[in-house]
Amino acid sequence: MTAIFDIFSDNHGPQMGIEYASRDEIIALQTQRAKNELRHAYYNVPHYRRKFDEIGVHPDDFKELSDMAKFPFTDKSTLRAEYPFGMFAVGQHQIARIHASSGTTGRPTVVGYTHNDIKIWSELVARSFRAGGLRPSDKVQVTFGYGLFTGGLGAHYGVEELGATAIPTSGGQTERQIQLMQDFKPDAILGTPSYMLTLLDRMKKEGMDPRETSLRVGVFGAEPWTQGMRHELEEGFGIDATDIYGLSEVMGPGVAQECVETKDGLTVWEDHFYPEIVHPETLEPLPDGEYGELVITTLTKEALPIIRYRTHDLTRILPGTARSMRRLDRITARNDDMIILRGVNCFPSQFEEIITEDHRLRPRYQCVLSKKGRMDHLTLLVERDPQATEKDVEDSTDWLGKQIKQRIGVTVEVLVQDQVNSGDGKAKRLVDNRPKDDH
Repeated sequence: MTAIFDIFSDNHGPQMGIEYASRDEIIALQTQRAKNELRHAYYNVPHYRRKFDEIGVHPDDFKELSDMAKFPFTDKSTLRAEYPFGMFAVGQHQIARIHASSGTTGRPTVVGYTHNDIKIWSELVARSFRAGGLRPSDKVQVTFGYGLFTGGLGAHYGVEELGATAIPTSGGQTERQIQLMQDFKPDAILGTPSYMLTLLDRMKKEGMDPRETSLRVGVFGAEPWTQGMRHELEEGFGIDATDIYGLSEVMGPGVAQECVETKDGLTVWEDHFYPEIVHPETLEPLPDGEYGELVITTLTKEALPIIRYRTHDLTRILPGTARSMRRLDRITARNDDMIILRGVNCFPSQFEEIITEDHRLRPRYQCVLSKKGRMDHLTLLVERDPQATEKDVEDSTDWLGKQIKQRIGVTVEVLVQDQVNSGDGKAKRLVDNRPKDDH
């Protein structure tokens, strides 16, 4: 394994790096690393040993990548059940850093990293930023939140690993963000797409032209976003905008990255992660090109090896283009965000696609589920464009309701408002206000 990795190290230059290796070479590296990771998990994490034994599978049963389907899944509930450190595969003295989710829907998921994990993470984020258009000479404004959330520190270390200059503004304090943007003149900016829209709106409201900033490129992630949002951000700031993907449970940002030269989906860094697509209901593996739920296995994690993690993100795997590694199609929905309204399955992203077609509306919205009598009721809160008139709002409300009924087949209550509070961090697209016992 070491020999293969050394041959394709980024130290040999981008054209000789693992990003440009042949599919056979990538598969050989993945296979060897998967064997090691399965053994590491089995012999050092009691949960995995127990689960493997329960279904009668052993790491030695893994001979080729298709054998991954023999092994059990891991999901967020697994990590919560083992809270806080039950999934760690190394001793506490080897843990260099701990991150955790917010825990807003239950116990937080806790993740740990060895020094080597952090080194690899930083290198992968740097690789992502380079693919996304950042350069070592850039000044980079990091608006991801710092703290237990992996976004801020993950991005920060990646910027420094790239050789660029990090400006750690963190999330919120919008006025200060804009002031620093004007004073420090960053070349690039990182953050959630919904917060970038907040910055865009604030600058326009204060009479500034966002296209006159020093920004050249933006890398955005931590939440699903659409091509409509990309267009608005690129046009609004005069930048190239690319998507970065990651999960705290798997590593953090830098699992996959959209390449600026193609902007055609997220290149998965397959030398460190093995992606699968499974049927959301049967959980059977699906071939490349078919839509389903993304499942990821880490290949080089020391502190927290993750075997077949169910991300609940819906996408498909496509061939590589800008790099030889395979791509994920743009992730715009999660199967755990699915709304079942009077027998019809729908996702918040479907509403967003329609919203972005109307220039009188902003792609900032919230789906609020409640009860009216015995029936589930969905209210779609949508933010109006600042230039929209009252007549525009009335027409858009009527148009949006009809389009949703016609295209998706559900009736929703549309409320167009001056502002939809989606927060300064990840946008919360779905709010379920139904009584707990009713769903």
